[in-house]
Amino acid sequence: MSNAALHVARTGLDAQNMRMQVIANNLANVNTTGFKRDRASFETLAYQAMTAPGAASSESTKFATGTSLGTGVQINGTAKIDTQGGLQSTGNALDMAIEGPGYFQIQMPDGRTGYTRDGNFNLSQDGTIVNSDGFQLQPQIQIPEGAQNITIGADGTVSVTVAGQTEASEVGKIELARFINPAGLQAGGNNLLTETAASGQAQVGAAGVDGRGNIRQASLEGSNVNIVEELVDMIETQRAYEVNSKMISSTDQMLQYVNQNI
Repeated sequence: MSNAALHVARTGLDAQNMRMQVIANNLANVNTTGFKRDRASFETLAYQAMTAPGAASSESTKFATGTSLGTGVQINGTAKIDTQGGLQSTGNALDMAIEGPGYFQIQMPDGRTGYTRDGNFNLSQDGTIVNSDGFQLQPQIQIPEGAQNITIGADGTVSVTVAGQTEASEVGKIELARFINPAGLQAGGNNLLTETAASGQAQVGAAGVDGRGNIRQASLEGSNVNIVEELVDMIETQRAYEVNSKMISSTDQMLQYVNQNI
């Protein structure tokens, strides 16, 4: 007796286990600034064609359906769900949130550019705007010493008021990056994403232009994870895992019966 059913059920266990890991990661990042939830997608493995549809069943007739046996399932990818997270007012002048599409650009230690929705920024010891890990915001913007007020416009214009001056002076402009396929960005650590061939090249420009969102100062974008939705998906995944486990147990009992009685 064939044990093919065991292998099919095993692929189901593997796939559901991976989906559970995706859900666990979503729930773990429910309070991560700018986090976008992941969704796992499934696809069938190759089919074994025993009888092809339309093959001759006699001299004058053909099989209407044929016979094909599936070999299981696998996860074909995980994609970021790029919906807007809730905006939370913080009162911190260097906190920024993006309303609409777009990503902040971060200079990574290896020289590459990382992209993030996490607008939790601070000043370095030399007055440069950096993220919580000390990576510089790009284009680089330096706040002069003694600046009393920092204003960031919806278009990314950064202005400061220095002691002794009555008018604010512009010190730089934050640019946002947009992608044709943001789901194709490669997720990494530190809330950063990197460009891939699937995402397309970054389209960089001013906020509020060419489909890029506006920047809201003194706010942060929360995670777009919906806890209730994730818990429902978790229960569904658990049930699917149990069914595949039961399939292995049932197939094993069938094989034992054959070995003992035939």
